Amino acid sequence: MTAKAWGGRFEGQTDPRVERFTESISFDARLAEVDIRGSTAHARMLAQVGLLTDDECQAICTTLAEIGREIATGQFEFKIELEDIHMHIESALIARLGDIGRKLHTARSRNDQVALDLRLYVREAIARIDGLLGELQAAFVARGGSDLDCIVPGYTHLQRAQPVVVVHYWLAYCEKFQRDRERLADCLKRVNISPLGAAALAGTSLPIDRNCTAKLLGFSETAANSLDVSSDRDFVIEFVSCLALVAVHLSAWAEEWILWCTTEFGYLKLPDAYTTGSSIMPQKRNPDVLELIRGKSARVIAAVSQLLVLVKGLPLAYNRDLQEDKVALFDAYDAVAACLELAPAIVAGAALQRERIARRLEEGFLDATALMEYLIRQGVPMRSGHEIVGRLVALCEAQQRRLAELSLVELQAACPLIAAGVFDVLGARNAAAALVSLGSGGPAAVSKQLAHWQARLKIE
Repeated sequence: MTAKAWGGRFEGQTDPRVERFTESISFDARLAEVDIRGSTAHARMLAQVGLLTDDECQAICTTLAEIGREIATGQFEFKIELEDIHMHIESALIARLGDIGRKLHTARSRNDQVALDLRLYVREAIARIDGLLGELQAAFVARGGSDLDCIVPGYTHLQRAQPVVVVHYWLAYCEKFQRDRERLADCLKRVNISPLGAAALAGTSLPIDRNCTAKLLGFSETAANSLDVSSDRDFVIEFVSCLALVAVHLSAWAEEWILWCTTEFGYLKLPDAYTTGSSIMPQKRNPDVLELIRGKSARVIAAVSQLLVLVKGLPLAYNRDLQEDKVALFDAYDAVAACLELAPAIVAGAALQRERIARRLEEGFLDATALMEYLIRQGVPMRSGHEIVGRLVALCEAQQRRLAELSLVELQAACPLIAAGVFDVLGARNAAAALVSLGSGGPAAVSKQLAHWQARLKIE
């Protein structure tokens, strides 16, 4: 059996069932690169303060790099009795360097070591998710120029409400994902704090330089309280909470596009590469990728609860419960990253069914609000205008007509203040063109917002 790093005061061997139960190498092996990076910085700091010689430091750093290459290329053997990635790397180092390798863990505990690895990992994960979100925003904005002429119904309560340029939808998603990016940037402030040197819980009597390792690893500051460091998983929970909101936004987009791809809506056709067929119904084109994006959000949302429940009753300093934090973190991150990797191609490849949209655009009295606002401009109080248009809609429903098909005489019978210019706002396209307020869904306002996003994302 492999000797345990903590085995000095034990006489008996660990039950193999306990080793299987307590191991984490099956999921924390992915921390190898950041663990080696952190250990390299720790070795350099130890050399600077005189706890390692320069030659010892060089030997440790060179050997750590070799171990890292072996892990990256699949040449490294993992054993459950070594528990986690930290002990695997340290054991390999000791096997190759002997007592020099045994010096690396000076003034360091696995408690602050794993906290460091998680912060380095989450920091990189934030950068990757931010980049993927930017690519998704760019996909929506890139198709904006060609879609500016397409008017679609806007919905409330999933009922037709007012007409908008379809690009207004694309930019609405961009706004949501921008808030996600800003949340991640804010989260990074609390992630980018070095815990290294807090040791097990109380710090150390050895003359280490915690600010040195923080600087070597690119942290913006050093954690102030050693007792807090090993128990703190706020940054993990905050990051996964940010991921949950990303997942919710992706799920809402997927749901909307799933509806838009149905025969009942018929607004979009998805690219074949991101749809599947049926094993029994040969005509089917199922939006399975979008459905799984919607479905995977459940795992990410659940990860937030999993982490909160994990830490809610823990006393200060490290408890082995915290080993389970990585399961939720990695699963949530993997799920969101996988969704974001596919989403831009779906956005870029989806085709608007323009003829079908245009054919049904006048259904649902999308111009009713435009008519009411016309009456307001004529001096009619808003509530009165609302009532007048409501009666006109009821008249049209009874006669199976549209507001734009009413004659001027019929309109004036409802309100004498109506003039011939009313027809400039009737019909879905005219009603959309009448929308001119900042941030609205009309062509002029949407064009301005599109230009803003094109400049922001540097898209020509």
